[in-house]
Amino acid sequence: MKRLPARGVRLLVLVGLLAATAACGLPRPGPNKPEIFDGSTLRDGDAFIVEVNDRVNRATAVVPASGFPASFLNAAPIGSDTIRAGDTLGLTVFENVDDGLLAPRESNAATLNEVQVDSSGYIFIPYAGRIQAAGSTPEGLREKITEKLDAQTPDPQVMVTRLAGDGATVSVAGGVGKQGVFPIERPNRTLSGMLASAGGIVIPPEIAQITVIRGKTRGQIWFEDLYADPSLDIALRNGDRILVEEDTRDFTALGATGNQRNVRFITQSMSAVEALAQVGGLSSALADPTGIFVLRNEPQDIARQVLARNDLVGEQRVAYVLNLTEPAGLFLARDFAIRDGDTVYVTEAPYVRWIKLLSVITGTAGAARNVSATVEN
Repeated sequence: MKRLPARGVRLLVLVGLLAATAACGLPRPGPNKPEIFDGSTLRDGDAFIVEVNDRVNRATAVVPASGFPASFLNAAPIGSDTIRAGDTLGLTVFENVDDGLLAPRESNAATLNEVQVDSSGYIFIPYAGRIQAAGSTPEGLREKITEKLDAQTPDPQVMVTRLAGDGATVSVAGGVGKQGVFPIERPNRTLSGMLASAGGIVIPPEIAQITVIRGKTRGQIWFEDLYADPSLDIALRNGDRILVEEDTRDFTALGATGNQRNVRFITQSMSAVEALAQVGGLSSALADPTGIFVLRNEPQDIARQVLARNDLVGEQRVAYVLNLTEPAGLFLARDFAIRDGDTVYVTEAPYVRWIKLLSVITGTAGAARNVSATVEN
């Protein structure tokens, strides 16, 4: 059997390995820029490819709706002395006789501690009967009791004190120093006061969100906005539920970046530049600065503004393209707002594919020489 020359063996091995490489494809983190463009609605795909400019930035700079409804903002603070169902009262009755109706022997004063206002708003006082207390102030209730007892004992003097009770309470949960149910009293009739009563927040303030639930209505604000805008320090109502949570928004970074991972927001708003900085920026050895994509399912209204079309229905897949090599590229990236659920994908530079191919060829040539040496031996 005739043996092939060493050069022929090397050539056959090289061709075979190149064919295998071409068939399997070179390793890479994802699609390149031309392949993403092939997914455009103008070609074979179902996504809109949009180059970012100032108009696009204005149309997409949508801040998630937050704030309190008008019913929360317009509610006046609850009077701290108003008696409510469930409150506990302290009553003292002074009688102007030696042998009074309520006072014990050798005393002219009777003390009734912890008189509970029932669910209907009434209390019971011996010899005065059942008296409506809810809705009255301690002074108003004093006059009612005095009037009832005046017919039983001469010139009674009554003192009424509203003790800390559970008539008007608020529950506070989440990232606070002390979770629990707190009575609405003079120092904590507003949201900020109640948070202070609960020990303050224990999560980073820049990503803390406060939700207030009142019946079937709710509102949510940023903790920092509570102190920036006094109108958000709303008056609380009985039964309010306050929840303090850390911001759960995130985005995903993929491709030729310093780090590929899921990333949580660390500020109320985040630009494309800030998002890239959070994952270590662009890989200087791999990234294509002309091919930075932000992939998003855009709501109908915003998609119509971005694409200047009124015929779009429902959410639209949009791939926004940022080119940092343009004169205003960095400014546009700085102004482009990242939103919850976005995917930030950085493509590889075209030359990286050739370097990988050359690396394969170099390795192939070395393998061919080794094979040739083996055959010759």
